[in-house]
Amino acid sequence: MSFPTSPDAMTPAWLAERLGQDARALRGFVATPVGTGQMCDSFRLALDWIEEVDAPASVVAKCPSHDEASRNIAKLTGTYVKEVSWYRELAAGSGVATPHCYHADIAADDVDFILILSDVAPARQGDQLAGIGLTGLLPCIDAAADLHALMWNDPRLAALPWLSRDNGDLIRNLFPQFYLGFRERYATRLGPELLDLGAGIVDRLDAYLAREPAARTIVHGDLRIDNILFAPDGERCWLVDWQTLGRGSGASDLAYLVGTSIADPFERAAADRPAFDHWIAALCAKGIETDAEGLWTDYRIGALSGYFMAVFASMSVERTARGDEMFAVMAERPARQALALGSLDLL
Repeated sequence: MSFPTSPDAMTPAWLAERLGQDARALRGFVATPVGTGQMCDSFRLALDWIEEVDAPASVVAKCPSHDEASRNIAKLTGTYVKEVSWYRELAAGSGVATPHCYHADIAADDVDFILILSDVAPARQGDQLAGIGLTGLLPCIDAAADLHALMWNDPRLAALPWLSRDNGDLIRNLFPQFYLGFRERYATRLGPELLDLGAGIVDRLDAYLAREPAARTIVHGDLRIDNILFAPDGERCWLVDWQTLGRGSGASDLAYLVGTSIADPFERAAADRPAFDHWIAALCAKGIETDAEGLWTDYRIGALSGYFMAVFASMSVERTARGDEMFAVMAERPARQALALGSLDLL
């Protein structure tokens, strides 16, 4: 392999060249872990330049997870390939608020990779456990609309192999098993009606996976505030963690964002339609013609996606105390959303 996959394996010369500088310009760097991601390991690299140069004072390096289970599921689902490909092929000209990528590389095994990204500090990662209200989500909804407008009903959706990859058979095989493990793990944390929702998804899994949305576009697939960086004033945000990119309904992405973010079920129930209407308006402002009625149905079914991801991810990645609670919240909030919206009945 011709590139490092962790800060310990990087040299100042290699890093300086990736940042467009002379190999001798960087004296050294200090790596500090950042973020709470469980599919990858991320580090802030504080850079010690020998003299003043037109280069950043720090960058973020994203690397494969140290956890074998996380690496295995990444290989099976192509998650590292998707993120590297996003930065290589689409991000720069997308108009989507996301960190600038200085360097992206991935090995033939689809596991060993490296990303060197701009550090957007003092922006901070959202806190999934604390949640956020609709007002705080509005910049995220605008950013989501930018992403969804990028390839709305676009033929390129089928032309990019890393984006059009079909994991349906893998999901059909794994999800029912994962649900049993999830139900056992969270038997005392989640109410029976919330756990039973997963059984309903298992029963309707083929219909859920085969359903055609009202409009097809590029979707983030894990659009929640843990995967969003917020400016200190909350007026701007950057979308990160592009490992679950795929094709689907942008309305499902939106339902996932709203359902996983708003902690209080009554506040969330009052926010579903205003959030949806804000998203539709943002798309229309970009010249996208929308079928609001069909997309609202996509939104209602999309409420299942947060619960679905909680089951699948919790049984796939390294287990941590924060992760256990995060996945419980990821299941609990969207489950209440899906029950309120009658999501299973639509399948």
